[in-house]
Amino acid sequence: MKMLPSRLLVLIALALPSAAAAQRSDPVYVEDRLNQLQQAITLLTGQIEQLQYRNQQLQQQMEKMQTDYDFRLEQLEKGRPGGAARPPAAPAVPAAPSSPPPQAMAHPPAGAAAAAGGDQLYHDAFKLLQDGDYAGAEKGFKAFVQRNPQHVLAGNAQYWLGETYYARRDYQNAMAAFAEGFKVYKASPKGPDNLLKLGITLAALGRKSDACSVFARFNQDYPRATDLQKRRIDQERQKNGCG
Repeated sequence: MKMLPSRLLVLIALALPSAAAAQRSDPVYVEDRLNQLQQAITLLTGQIEQLQYRNQQLQQQMEKMQTDYDFRLEQLEKGRPGGAARPPAAPAVPAAPSSPPPQAMAHPPAGAAAAAGGDQLYHDAFKLLQDGDYAGAEKGFKAFVQRNPQHVLAGNAQYWLGETYYARRDYQNAMAAFAEGFKVYKASPKGPDNLLKLGITLAALGRKSDACSVFARFNQDYPRATDLQKRRIDQERQKNGCG
């Protein structure tokens, strides 16, 4: 596993309160530190998701290679039954091929090439996000979603696009991005996070009643959400005085 980016480690270190800071009762200070810690955890979660996705891709490649190897071995075995030499057969007129010889092995399918390019675009955008280049990450994730709306990572990209706005306190665009992520990619792995962050962004905009409505529907839309996500919903409901 790659070493965590130094900037991310510094962010975590700053977010963890010292013994002296823990005694402070300033709610603004505590809220700021909590937001920093949550941002660090969010980025760490994203890095884990990337590693899991790459591991899945490697496993699929290995399975494909194994299948191809088995097929080729089977063809060789069929071509030499028993190993005995056969008498030469009478020459026959070659039949015209019913279809042109396959050339797919020489050049990868266009879909596969596009998927590979999309993966790289996603990873580059996430690297910019980790480095704090939110404007660059915004362009990368936006381009990824526009070019690959059906990609398995499209829902993730839409969520991280919202995070690029939220990190810059551009709550209007963040709200629009998270709402789009929930609407279009509701069933994606990032669907629950899009809905959760939509509520948090609405609260940041002072629209607490709307935020409470979003929090209230979370368990209904995502009954199988993680315990961490459900606890976060409960915390946000309490913080915003939701009934």
